Amino acid sequence: MAELAEFVHRGAAKITPQILRGVFKKLPMLKVEFAQIHAPKFPHLVSQLQFLANVIEDFAEDKADDLPYVAVASACYAIIYAQRQWDLIPDNVPDVGMADDSGVVRVVLIEHERALSKYAQKIGMTWRAITVEA
Repeated sequence: MAELAEFVHRGAAKITPQILRGVFKKLPMLKVEFAQIHAPKFPHLVSQLQFLANVIEDFAEDKADDLPYVAVASACYAIIYAQRQWDLIPDNVPDVGMADDSGVVRVVLIEHERALSKYAQKIGMTWRAITVEA
């Protein structure tokens, strides 16, 4: 998991405010795409991606400006990674195609648990419903 965490750190470090704004503009389309993900081996992935999309949306709209930028940048990287056509493991590989997407999302949730759980509470969501423990 340490290698995956380093992979996420490197990717999140490249997220500039301009990139964040670009992802923010695409969120309505991305949320629709995420809702169509069929990943029975990763049942929480869709709701986790939706949660991270909400993090970005609220931050960009100044509704969550108390979140550390590093947490938002990491969420943004996870969203970008999940919608990419070229993954470490292609999404169309049966049973494991979404494993890398799920791993990236889990790293973000675990590493930024304190800030993201406070955000979840603020918007009336149960953290356990979002995390991998759910």
